Amino acid sequence: MKPLAGLAAIVTGAGSGLGRSHALHLASLGAAVVVNDVGRAGTGWRADDVAGEITARGGRAVSDHGDISSWTHASDLVDTCVDAFGRLDILVNNAGIVRDRTMARMAESEWDDVVRVNLKGHAAPAVHAMAHWRKQAKRTGAPAPGAIVHTSSIGGLMANFGQGNYTATKLGIVALSAVLALEGAQLGVRSNVIAPSARTETTLKAMPSAKQFPPMGGDDSDFWDPANVSPVVGWLASPRCRVTGQVFHVVGNEVRLFAPPTVLKRFTTNGRWTADDLERQIGPELTRWPTAMDFLDTVEKEARADG
Repeated sequence: MKPLAGLAAIVTGAGSGLGRSHALHLASLGAAVVVNDVGRAGTGWRADDVAGEITARGGRAVSDHGDISSWTHASDLVDTCVDAFGRLDILVNNAGIVRDRTMARMAESEWDDVVRVNLKGHAAPAVHAMAHWRKQAKRTGAPAPGAIVHTSSIGGLMANFGQGNYTATKLGIVALSAVLALEGAQLGVRSNVIAPSARTETTLKAMPSAKQFPPMGGDDSDFWDPANVSPVVGWLASPRCRVTGQVFHVVGNEVRLFAPPTVLKRFTTNGRWTADDLERQIGPELTRWPTAMDFLDTVEKEARADG
């Protein structure tokens, strides 16, 4: 018996890259998949192509071409899954865009587009999936074991030059998932975040070295292959997984667990703070947060050393 046999999943932004890989992997584990993507390839829809790949391999899939940032279409997307497969068990929020620009030069449309697709495009499907599972729990009187996997980025957990809009949304996704994990606990719904690093158009622009991958664990596997990320998605989606409210960085054969925001040090003064007291006590204790590129450079060096 495959681990996701009998379950149904929605994967957004699944027409290419990471989303395509996730959809194919979930299907290989037995899930029926709604492949959502607004993009076209040639004369057809990319979502149709991926759904066709799944069915050609003996799986079950339907395609959807709607805009997941639309509250109405997000509701329709949940209905599509339930109508096609009789249920919804897994939501993989993967769709996202970039509109890189320094904040001093950013247009309002560049800000709004990224917030709409990346953050609202995660919230809208989650809202309607949660509503579906809430109704299911009320109807059956039992928990509705749903799973949501969201897609953040190292560019959301750490700063990246020229990505103020993108970083804001990707960190917002982490906060959104934390709330969904809290609210979902009473329903039996889990919510987690992955911050994947893989060979995509965005990665190649930022890290040309990703074209020349280090070996993975001593073999010839492609360290930057998006397919390396998908098994973590499959695990988080599985009913056997009890993990919720967590954030994982995934690249190659590595998984890093990120800690929630923590208090590093406590400072006190006698009475109300003064600027001099703040400068004397707190100023010397502060260090620069690492950037996304600092982090990825370290990841690549460690991978090459391990190989």
